[in-house]
Amino acid sequence: MDYRSPGSAKEAVDMLAASGSNAHVLAGGTDLLVKIRTGMLEPQVVIDLKNIPAIRGVTADASGFRIGAATSCAELGEHSALKAAWPGVVEALRLIGSTQIQGRASLGGNLCNASPAADSVPALIAAGAICEVFGARGSRDVPVEQVVVSPGRTSLARDEFIMALRLPQPPARSGDAYLRLIPRTEMDIAVVGCGVALRLDEAGICTHARVGLGAVAPTPLLVEAGATALIGTRVDDKALAALAVATSAACKPINDKRGTVDYRVKVAGVLAQRAARNALKRAKGEKLEAQHG
Repeated sequence: MDYRSPGSAKEAVDMLAASGSNAHVLAGGTDLLVKIRTGMLEPQVVIDLKNIPAIRGVTADASGFRIGAATSCAELGEHSALKAAWPGVVEALRLIGSTQIQGRASLGGNLCNASPAADSVPALIAAGAICEVFGARGSRDVPVEQVVVSPGRTSLARDEFIMALRLPQPPARSGDAYLRLIPRTEMDIAVVGCGVALRLDEAGICTHARVGLGAVAPTPLLVEAGATALIGTRVDDKALAALAVATSAACKPINDKRGTVDYRVKVAGVLAQRAARNALKRAKGEKLEAQHG
């Protein structure tokens, strides 16, 4: 196996183009290295992106946040402005693995590993994240919900990778939240994960919402019908009941050792309601009770 560490995005793209189909990029490595050690992958070339300056760190301005795709979850969890603006996204990031894994695992890697149960992705979908994709044909923007196309596969070309993810600056009276259900108390794969982001007007009416769902279909989902259930309401019990129905209806899960189809469908509706209540409290400036992953 050949290890390479480019110093620029252009150099990385040239390496990918020259290496053919058996090259893999490395951001944090917490998924890729496990797959190599267990024999799931045998790449001829590993291209480490971490030495590209533009792919690390967080920058913030009036329009929002630009998060380098190779930035570790630990770094993001300590970014005070990001935590204040998008607490639900940070909640999701803090659920990825152990403390040791947090120091290496990256936001871009969690997305591009293309697991239907990735914790960060439903929260990023709810937040309306946009991916900056770079390749031989230049740069393009891709909504985060369009990146994963099936388990283990993304919409990126062989010579493309994600440089960064952008989150908008949330306006006043906005809130987001992420919740998941796992079989154990910590460090397990989600049975269901749900992210909700919403915005209220001065009268307390929901004017914008997005709902992201994970582990209940071949790809993470943007549940547009769930948003429709909330918009134009005070996010009251009637609206939350409609949200639960819409979220459960969007599910296309499988039976596995973590849960049955019927169980996942039911849990998806329940988690969506709970996440929406948390997002609503944050939009109103209220504190949440202690959350348990």
